[in-house]
Amino acid sequence: MWRIYYLMHLMKDKKGIGVVEVILILVVLIGLVIIFKSQLTSLVQTIFEKITSESAGI
Repeated sequence: MWRIYYLMHLMKDKKGIGVVEVILILVVLIGLVIIFKSQLTSLVQTIFEKITSESAGI
């Protein structure tokens, strides 16, 4: 019976994510950006070049 009460309590708990989780996610994302910076910049440049070349044809 206590298991049902515990599950109901967990379902009603709407605290959301905490500050620590948000900070950890940001640290991981920043780390990935730093690691793959050159690949990301070349990808973005390629995408923008393609957009500008395709928009000239319109």
